[in-house]
This record gives sequence, structure tokens and C-alpha cells, in this order.
Amino acid sequence: MSLATQRAGWSRLPLRAAAFVVLTCATILGVSGWREWAARDAVLRGAETEMANVARSLTQHAEDSLDLLDSGVVGVVSRLEMDGTAPATIAKLRTLLEVRKKAIERVHSLAIIDDQGNWLTSPGMIGSTLSDDAFFRYHQLSPKREPYVGRPVKSLLDGEWVVTLSRRFNKPDGSFGGVVLATISSKYLSHFYEQFEIGRNSSVSLTHGDGLIIARNPSNETFVGRSVSDKPLFRDASLQRPSGAYYFKSPLDGAERVSFFKRSSRFPLLLLATVDKDELLAPWRAAAISRMLYVVALVMLIAVIGAVLVRQLQRGQRMAAALVEKEAHFRLLAEGSSDMVTRIGLDERLRYVSPSSARVVGWRANQLIGTPALAGINPEDLPEVQAIVDAMKRGEREEARLTYRNSHRQNGEVWLESTMRVTRKDNGRVDGVVAISRDITEHKKLETRLETLAIEDSLTGLANRRRFDERLKEEWARAYRDRSSLALLMIDVDHFKAYNDEYGHPAGDACLRLVAKIIAAETQRAGDLAARYGGEEFAMLLPNTDAVGCALFGERIRSAIHEAGLVHATNLESGCVTASVGGATCRPALERTAGVASLVEAADRALYAAKDAGRDRLVMSGELMNLMPKASGQ
Repeated sequence: MSLATQRAGWSRLPLRAAAFVVLTCATILGVSGWREWAARDAVLRGAETEMANVARSLTQHAEDSLDLLDSGVVGVVSRLEMDGTAPATIAKLRTLLEVRKKAIERVHSLAIIDDQGNWLTSPGMIGSTLSDDAFFRYHQLSPKREPYVGRPVKSLLDGEWVVTLSRRFNKPDGSFGGVVLATISSKYLSHFYEQFEIGRNSSVSLTHGDGLIIARNPSNETFVGRSVSDKPLFRDASLQRPSGAYYFKSPLDGAERVSFFKRSSRFPLLLLATVDKDELLAPWRAAAISRMLYVVALVMLIAVIGAVLVRQLQRGQRMAAALVEKEAHFRLLAEGSSDMVTRIGLDERLRYVSPSSARVVGWRANQLIGTPALAGINPEDLPEVQAIVDAMKRGEREEARLTYRNSHRQNGEVWLESTMRVTRKDNGRVDGVVAISRDITEHKKLETRLETLAIEDSLTGLANRRRFDERLKEEWARAYRDRSSLALLMIDVDHFKAYNDEYGHPAGDACLRLVAKIIAAETQRAGDLAARYGGEEFAMLLPNTDAVGCALFGERIRSAIHEAGLVHATNLESGCVTASVGGATCRPALERTAGVASLVEAADRALYAAKDAGRDRLVMSGELMNLMPKASGQ
């Protein structure tokens, strides 16, 4: 974009600001309207939850009531099948049923009916039979023994609507013997539902599975026994689930309802708890009108403030233009660089990231802006970087250069070198830090490789002579401070020149690698060091080890080399590759005038003594104390 085009845009800034104020006011009105609608939905969802709790509780009550009836029915069935239907038995059971009915409020009636549909027990004299009733025919035709919950019917005793629960009992030969019947009054259930005050126009209905209303509150007498089987709750496939919210216009009283239905998983029952939608939303409507009046007043205030802001924007156009030019110049430099340029705010979050971030750390600029600037730094390097950033934020440092490890999206972790510089406001106060970072991972890998090559023998992988000399000095000084002992083993492959001449240099290299592997296997302690001393000669440094321990190490190494069984025909003594071992120990604190060279010399002499004695053996130096003068007073 050209500067002329930018300035044309700035000249239209007040108009855009005015449009922004209008949009803001419209947004506030829209958001407020949306929030009010959301509040309305929340009221409806809350009503659904409340109705769900009521429906679940009352469904459980209905199931518990039927279970209570069934427990009594089961006992009577067991008694009848054991004792039969003799008059004496029936008389006892009549008394028992009367006592149970009086003791349990929800039980309307309990009766025993024979295989012809005649009453064997009843609260009064009833001349009619029940042979044509649905529950009787069900048990007469079905051998099943589980309870059967029938449709609501009018009681023959007092004309009340009741729901029946019955079980079949059998004669001794297994044939149908009759039915034990228990009922719950619709009036009892309706009265129980009165305890749940969920709204002035709320209702609770218990319906049989075939759509007949068993009980309802309010107006139970008006609606009990009425069929609603043609309504969506029984016909719509999407509502044939165990439970759910249900919005409908009541076919009973014509009111819009918010409801929750619950189908019993054990009995053919459906409970529907509803609340009047208009009544439910009335408090919300009143509050919404009040809140919207405040919102309108706020929008008018914003409109006035916006008008003042537009005038102020006209005055600040030149300053804004200068700022844009400055920022454009910075971005031109930053986005043209192959290094990653970032700007870090005082809250340590990234304010700007150049496009080269995708190459340096694997993340695009838009993914990093706003994130913590130090989030990807390795925890071991983070304290140092954090300390420098803190010092720059306080104005104690103007710039810094540091190297650290940072996570990379694809490559795991990379090394970065960052140059940081403080940025300040016009008044001189620090407002952030600009960092220019580059990937120096390959450079670090090269450094690490060079360091490794400097201390490691390339053929055997053991420490080289340089590393051995450094560690020997370190361990000598440590042993002196700790007043501990220090041991050294010198190991030389016997007749190695003859081995090379016989089998060739590649075989000779393989032989040295095998010996090195055996020696390395013995360096099990953290302070032990195995090194290739030169040619076919190896050294093993053993801190805090006395002469006995040194001899044990040496003998294990010598024995392991021998037992490796590498053929060496020119080694006439054994016919395989062997090694001579010389060992020496000292206590630097007691031999203060001695140095590391004396220990090496003593071990070397012991090695040559082993060779002179026939090779393939260990000789410990017994002459070291004679070689090193005693400290005064020791």
C-alpha cells in the first residue's frame, strides 16, 4: 500500500469511527437482545430440570408404591400355594389383608380371586365375578409369575378409580389357581402430588402405558380415566424414549406447557410433570423490559461519547500517520530478515513475530503472537534467560546476547542465539524488548562433536590420553583433599606387534576394540575411567580404591581377556590373546611431595615386571613408597 493510499484512509478515519460507534451501539443492542433470549432459554432449561427432578421422584414413588403392593401380594401367593384355598386359610388371609390395608395408607384394596373369577376375600359382599377383566384373563392365559399392572378401572367396592397390581397363583398340580389383586387409589396419588408446589398452573399426570390417565393433579376427578393415546407423546416416534423434555399445548386445558416425561423402566407407567409457560416466563419478561431500558440509556450515552471521540480523532490524524509510517518501516526490516524478530511486552508476551518464525521454531507468526515469550525455553536455561529479561525490563541492561535451547514444533529442540535490546517510550520508560533470534543447532552439534573428538579415542571409544591426563590430575587433587587412596592399572596386550604381523591391521584393530570393551565393562562406578594410553596399552583409573581392590580389578580384566579366547598363534605361552597388568596405589595426602607422574611410573614399572615374569599376569607395585619420599612427620 502506498503512503498516499494510507493517508487517504486516515482522512476517512473519523467517518469509520462514526460507523464503528453505530456498529457498537447496534452490537450492544443485539448482544443484549441475545442475552435476554439466552436468559429466557435458561429459565426454560431450569424449568426442564425442575420438572425432570419432579418426574423422576414421582416415578420412583409410583414404582415404590407398586413394589409395596407387590411384596404383600407375593406373600399371599406363597401362602396360597403352600396351604391351598381352604376356608380356614382364606379366613386367616382375609384378616391379614384387612390389617395390611389399614396399616398402609396407599393400599386401596387387597383381594383373592379363584380360578373362576369369584371373590374369595373382599371388603364387602360383591356378587359379580372378574372372569372378564383384563388382568384376570392375562393371568388365566399366561403362565408367567411376574406382577401385572393393569389399566386404571373403577373399583367395584366404592366406585373410585384405581390402578391394579396382580399376580397369579397356581394349584398344587401347576394349573391356574386364581389371582391375588392389590390396588392403589387414583385419589391417593393425586393427593400425594399436591405436595409438590411447582407453579400455580402446574400439573402432574401419571398415565398408563396405553394412554389412560391414572391420576392427575389438579382436577383429578375430571381427567382420570381419559385417554390421551392419540397425542404425540404416545404416537410420535421421537418421543418414545425413556425420558425427555416436552413442549406442547395441553389437550386438557389448552395451556402452553413446559414439561418433562419419564417412563418407568419396570412398569407400564409414564409420568408427565408440566408448568404453564406463560406463568413461568412472566418474571423474566418484567426483568427483561427493565434491563433493556438501561441498555437503551447506555447506548445513547455511548452515542454521545462516540461523537466526542470522532472529533478527537480528527485532531490526532497526523500523529497516527507518523506512527503507521514508523511501524511499517520496522515491519519491512523485520519481515525481510531470515532471523526471527520478536517484540516482547512488559507482560513477557509476544507482541510481534516475524514470518521467519516458521523456519526458526516451526510455528507461524499468528500462532505465537500473544503467547508467553519464554514458554518454549528449556527449563535448565530458563533461569538465566529470565534473569536477563527481568534486568532489561527494570532498565538495568540495554542489550544482551545469550544462547539457549528452545522447543521446535517439528524438530523437538533447537539451539537459538538471541540478541536482545530494550525499547523505550518517548518519555524514556521501558516498554518492551526486541529480540533477534537465529538457529545455531548445527553449530552446536559441531562444537559437541569436536569436544567429543578431543577427549575420546576414535578406535575404541574409551577416553584418550589427553582426557586420561586431565582426570588423573583431578582425581589426585580430590584424593588429596579427601585423604583417600587412588589406584591405577596399566594394561598391555602381549605380543601385539606379532599379532598385527600375523593377522593384519584390521584384525589388530578388532583385537584392541575387544580388549577395550572388556576393560570398559569393569568401569561400573561413576568415578572410574578407562582410557587408551597409547598403541596397545590401556590405563584404568580407580579413585578411592586400595591395593587389594586394585588387584581385584586387575585380575578380573586379565582373566576376562584370556577367557575371551581370541586366537594368537604367535603367543606361544597360551595360544590366545593375553594381557599383562601392572597396578599401583597411593594416598596423596601422605605423599605430599609426590605427583601424578610418580603413580604412573610405579604402575608402569609393575607392568614391565609382569612382562618380564612371563606375561599374562598381574603385578602390583611394591616399590612405590620407596620411589616417593615421605612427607615430614609421617
